[in-house]
Amino acid sequence: MKIRRILASLLLSTSLTSIYAQTNPLREFRGAWLHTVWQTQYKSRGTEANKRVLEQQLDSLHLAGINAVFFQVRPQADAFYDSKMEPWSCYLTDGGKAPVPFWDPLEFMVEQCHKRGMELHAWLNPYRVTSNTKQIAALPKKHIYHKHPERFLRYDGKLYFDPGLPENREFIGQIVEDIIRRYDVDGIHFDDYFYPYPVKGKEFPDAKSYAKYGKGMKRADWRRRNVDLLIKEVHERISAVKPWVRFGVSPFGIYRNKKSDPKGSDTNGLENYDSLYADVLLWEGKGWVDYLMPQLYWELDHKSASYRVLIDWWNRNVSNRHLYIGQDVARTMNTSDKNGNPTQLATKVVMARRAENIQGMCWWPGYSVCSNIGGVADSLSHMWQSTPALVPSYPWISDKTPEAIKGLRPINSHEFKWERTLSAGSADDVVKYAIYRFESRSEIDLKTPGALVDIITDTEYKATVPGVYVITAVSRVNNESAPSNPIVIDL
Repeated sequence: MKIRRILASLLLSTSLTSIYAQTNPLREFRGAWLHTVWQTQYKSRGTEANKRVLEQQLDSLHLAGINAVFFQVRPQADAFYDSKMEPWSCYLTDGGKAPVPFWDPLEFMVEQCHKRGMELHAWLNPYRVTSNTKQIAALPKKHIYHKHPERFLRYDGKLYFDPGLPENREFIGQIVEDIIRRYDVDGIHFDDYFYPYPVKGKEFPDAKSYAKYGKGMKRADWRRRNVDLLIKEVHERISAVKPWVRFGVSPFGIYRNKKSDPKGSDTNGLENYDSLYADVLLWEGKGWVDYLMPQLYWELDHKSASYRVLIDWWNRNVSNRHLYIGQDVARTMNTSDKNGNPTQLATKVVMARRAENIQGMCWWPGYSVCSNIGGVADSLSHMWQSTPALVPSYPWISDKTPEAIKGLRPINSHEFKWERTLSAGSADDVVKYAIYRFESRSEIDLKTPGALVDIITDTEYKATVPGVYVITAVSRVNNESAPSNPIVIDL
């Protein structure tokens, strides 16, 4: 039955499916989230097994056409990397101790993603410290909570940084700066957890910091201002240290409902603006983020939060920075659509690609892509992401075009190499190369669908199919050079 379902998802689709499958974009953000919070397998597997499994998962994602991985390195005020500011994560080791044998998961993931021509975005949860009361007692002695308990608040059995304290914003900013200074990450990512998701009948206990810093503002406006300042300050830190590192947020899928704001979406659910105090449209309009990636996890015609309604709303309201759509694997693959497709994948992808202001998608959770839930990896690798795609460029960071590569020459009948482009420590550094293949010299046009065959970081390439090949250099912000001189591979 499972095989039949996968085949059906690949074959029983509308005419739109076949049309779009043949013209997959040459530029498209294709992300996957790999979360570590609540994931016990990292602690139980051990160092070598973790490395082996992560390599296998990255291979699976790469085969499915993913070009950017969001790896959760700070699930709750702890670290999946070697930090002097916060303890090792309780989801990786016990008691905040370093893993034995030692390894640095973030360093490993950066290396492995770049090896495959993929981006690595370090994903941080800004305010969460624990997920339950038991974890509070288990916090390691070096944790900042034990040094400054007055800077933290308990809510619904969980522990949080008080977002209203400037010293907490400063600390979170220092965490971000430490990461980008020491690791070659492509981005810093925050998810939708700003102020905690509200619990009915329970008020978030920030009266003390509000009394000190509220300055006559309404409590809700003051809370939004606190989050605004965090986003602005993180953006400024990144821009000052490594301006090519992108900063983005994946907000809850509803900004505001129409009942709260006539400009809101025709939905009925929790709101970023009013419940999480996250004015994400302000951040996008001010240029404090490089992308928004709303989590549109619902089904196409969900009664309270329709994917159709929300993707249209976000497309109309975000245009100053990139917009990517967060997709839920299970809800997409386990629900049919009105066109007779056994999944909603085809309709959702086509809608995203047709939208004027949407530059890509991201899959939640990435582990479900790796395990091919509902045949999603098969559908992506064979159809929707069957050809590689470059990540869209970020012209507000830099619009400089790299120089064309030099020294392209054959090694033998099926391999060729070229000179590595020197780096200068800027947004314009060349970090990877795009490989294009054509049937003849007369056909060379980088916009040709299917011509892009690989994205690599090495300066050697082994061709498996005869043809005319050209290479382009790609910068840190994904600006692309003119093509190299062609090289013919006969095999």
